[in-house]
Amino acid sequence: MNIQIYGKAKCFDTKKAERYFKERRIKYQFVDLAKFGMSAGELRNIKTAVGGLDELIDEKSKNYESSFIKYLASKEAVEEKLLEDGTLFKTPIVRNGKKATVGYKPEIWKDWE
Repeated sequence: MNIQIYGKAKCFDTKKAERYFKERRIKYQFVDLAKFGMSAGELRNIKTAVGGLDELIDEKSKNYESSFIKYLASKEAVEEKLLEDGTLFKTPIVRNGKKATVGYKPEIWKDWE
């Protein structure tokens, strides 16, 4: 397994996801979306794995309203805004190769083991 956890340092669900993998002694790589964001290629792969761009947008984010992301006309513009501001992602995003989940989903992660 090659686990990557994309999250925010202050997100409780991200901390729970990290704890889930630590307790099972599964190595993972943590990427802080607020600091480092996500590359366009990673976004494309994760978007395909989770079933679309709408699954990745955190409507409860502090920056959601101020970014005007819901008023953007094209999906390309929304993707560009997500790549600019990593705090707009719903977290944690847990990726295992071509598979990915958004949110705390231990029932799916168990199948990956």
